Amino acid sequence: MTLLTVDPASAIPPFEQLRQQLVTQITSGELAHGSRLPTVRRLADDLGLAPNTVARCYRELEQAGVIETRGRNGSFVSWSADAGEARVEQAAQQLVVLAREHGVAAERVRALLDAAFGA
Repeated sequence: MTLLTVDPASAIPPFEQLRQQLVTQITSGELAHGSRLPTVRRLADDLGLAPNTVARCYRELEQAGVIETRGRNGSFVSWSADAGEARVEQAAQQLVVLAREHGVAAERVRALLDAAFGA
């Protein structure tokens, strides 16, 4: 795992800086499915943060399905590229259902997606 850093001068809250760095390492494959993450206390000590800051980061990642916490056994990466793609496919199917329910044309949905991607 690449060293995680927090810039105290940043406008981005420390928990969000950590979350972004961990997501980048996980989605790039640097942290593979099943990799064990540092404990909340250890990472907080290493970065000079309050344990609640790291705990919030881990909690948000867990709620997003990116990591899983196994009690005293620690926190582990639960996301993989295949799982991520499957979640996007599921979301796309839900979007199609929602669009049809509200009478939104496929062309309009594509335009909204392009705008969301910044195209």
